[in-house]
Amino acid sequence: MWNGFETLSFTRDGVQLFARQGGPRGASGAAGLPLLLLHGHPQTMAMWHRVAPALAERHPVVLMDLRGYGDSDRPPAGEGSAAYAKREMARDAVGLMRHLGHDRFGVLAHDRGARVAHRLALDHPEAVDRLLLLDIAPTLAMYEGTTEAFARAYWHWFFLIQPAPLPERLIEADPLAYLRDGMGRRGGVFFDPRAWAEYERCIQRAGSAAGICADYRASAGIDLDHDRADRAAGRRVRAPLRVLWGASGVVGRCFDPLALWRAAADDVSGRAVDSGHYIAEQAPAEVLAEAAEFFGDT
Repeated sequence: MWNGFETLSFTRDGVQLFARQGGPRGASGAAGLPLLLLHGHPQTMAMWHRVAPALAERHPVVLMDLRGYGDSDRPPAGEGSAAYAKREMARDAVGLMRHLGHDRFGVLAHDRGARVAHRLALDHPEAVDRLLLLDIAPTLAMYEGTTEAFARAYWHWFFLIQPAPLPERLIEADPLAYLRDGMGRRGGVFFDPRAWAEYERCIQRAGSAAGICADYRASAGIDLDHDRADRAAGRRVRAPLRVLWGASGVVGRCFDPLALWRAAADDVSGRAVDSGHYIAEQAPAEVLAEAAEFFGDT
């Protein structure tokens, strides 16, 4: 899946992060806008395998496994799961990009990675040129607008935040069943066997269940505190933001993504695409077309 990409690792505050990079690396101006790709739950950077190679024909492309996922470290969660706050994950991302010489870049992100991207744009506006987010609305707005229909469809949001060790113990009893049940209910996508093998391998790594739960507990706790503080202070995403959501997915059925993003960002565009939740794997051609127009071909 990764011909032309090189693997690398980056360590920030003792947490080792697994990454790949590909694409042109010529003199300034010889390549398109650098792009950072961030994955969702319960996946890894392998979810970008149908998108990243084409993007790398024109852009420097960097992919990172979020802490707690893939081949990145799974640090202890700490008080209030603070080690998995989206603020910490955003610091991972901007640190990696600066380490690679990319002081300003675009972000293409899905699901949990898109929540990291939202925080990245708020905390590091000097670094984020623009964002293309897949199948999310702002976290605070989604919790505040939760309905019975949403809670039934996104049951994992409420299962994973239960006090430890209940959800960890249940996931660890059969991590492959958790993967199949969790992903199979959200779009009916036929995954590439190579990507699926990566998801299976990584969710069976020691500490994966704890990392996943800490990620979601942070989103229902410390992340909401940060979001509320931003809202009270009038802080908004200033970079251009485009959002795509699956026409057959939950986000568009239960929320109005454009309205919710326009309440949190200055320059918002977007639309539904013919897909379920896993847009980059189910509708890669649409993602690439939007990326070409939004990020520019050169």
